[in-house]
Amino acid sequence: MSTATTAPNIVFILADDLGYADLSVYGQRNYTTPHLDRLAGEGVRFTQAYANSAVCSATRLALITGRYQYRLAAGLEEPIPSNAANIGLPPEHPTLPSLLKAAGYDTALIGKWHLGRPPAFGPLHSGYDRFFGNLGGVVDYFTHKNGVGDDLAPDLYEGTVPVERTGYYTYVLADEAEKYVRERATQANPFFLSLHFTAPHWPWEGPHDEAVSRQLKDLFHYDGGTQRTYGEIVQALDAAVGQVLHALEATGQAENTIVVFTSDNGGERFSDTWPFVGQKTELLEGGLRVPTLLRWPARLQPQVQTQVTATMDWLPTLLAAAQAPVDGLYPSDGINLLPVLQGQQPVHPRQLFWRYKSQSQRALRDGDWKYLKINEHEFLFHVVDDPRERANLRERQPEVFARLKAAWELRNQDFLEITPQTFTHGLTPDIQADRYVPSRLARHVRK
Repeated sequence: MSTATTAPNIVFILADDLGYADLSVYGQRNYTTPHLDRLAGEGVRFTQAYANSAVCSATRLALITGRYQYRLAAGLEEPIPSNAANIGLPPEHPTLPSLLKAAGYDTALIGKWHLGRPPAFGPLHSGYDRFFGNLGGVVDYFTHKNGVGDDLAPDLYEGTVPVERTGYYTYVLADEAEKYVRERATQANPFFLSLHFTAPHWPWEGPHDEAVSRQLKDLFHYDGGTQRTYGEIVQALDAAVGQVLHALEATGQAENTIVVFTSDNGGERFSDTWPFVGQKTELLEGGLRVPTLLRWPARLQPQVQTQVTATMDWLPTLLAAAQAPVDGLYPSDGINLLPVLQGQQPVHPRQLFWRYKSQSQRALRDGDWKYLKINEHEFLFHVVDDPRERANLRERQPEVFARLKAAWELRNQDFLEITPQTFTHGLTPDIQADRYVPSRLARHVRK
């Protein structure tokens, strides 16, 4: 049967805290990422792709549900606290893996989950047949433990059973993914593989930094890392992706396998977000724009795509590619990108909504315009002409400013509010996300 008519395999690769210009195909000059560059050359490279949030678990919730994360309590703030047993992705909510599974796909998550812990939540509750990886937000690359000081504990599971592996975590995940891809080559059903790396998220450990790992008491280690180390972490990620791509090619599955590569939010600390300013936890472009690649040789021609996209678009897009229906009771807030990728006109204007830190940061992109609020300071940027968000056009374009601000307020009414009851469940304003010190917000709040 022609690959143009058979259901495609899907490999969705998610990096963690990768900056917009951390790949050489997006402008990185200090090191190279040849495997991801090749993926870009053979497929679609997006230039206006956004994460649904400037932080991790909120974006992952949008990815798996295809909806704005603010529709669920687990998506309101970041991170999901490890001791909040009642916060997570509800098992009854349809997901990308559960909908593909209903359409005949075998499904697997290899890597990071971070959407609530068992027994109430977990990958096997939300559509995945198989899980290998870490349940929480971060692990040491060598010990595969998380936590701080004496609380460091293993966080590596096969299904629901704790397991041990030896090796650098990025490579451990690549080995598991290669094994899965090769096993699937002999099976009749198509597969959906979520390959969610923790790289290049801290701790700052490259493949040769096991000695650093042995000394750590706090995985964040404020005094750790260098640009060189960060480059080694990203290059290891690139090599791991190349290993999986080679397995697809070696088993004859590459032609009709959709491969998506993106990040859960913008870069942090050592990453490169050029030409944007801002980073993880900030609703500036650098905290939201992410490198995004897609390859499907059987159906899509190589291209550079300017369509404005968001993480939640992947559910309707991949379901359409698999000819699988969405759940009518949980309609996606995203759009199916396939028509645009196959030559139709881009969807424009596109409106995207963000809020963060109990609404102290607000943003709305509408067409080429962006409304931004940081604390009590408000801005209007033309992000196509001014991607660095330097020229505040609020006074010059008062009608556009008023329209976007009103649109943000109207859209916000669709979503859950953060209430004192929410905070009693562990989501307090001073949780771990506040350990990140916004590095560039001050430039935008000067009068």
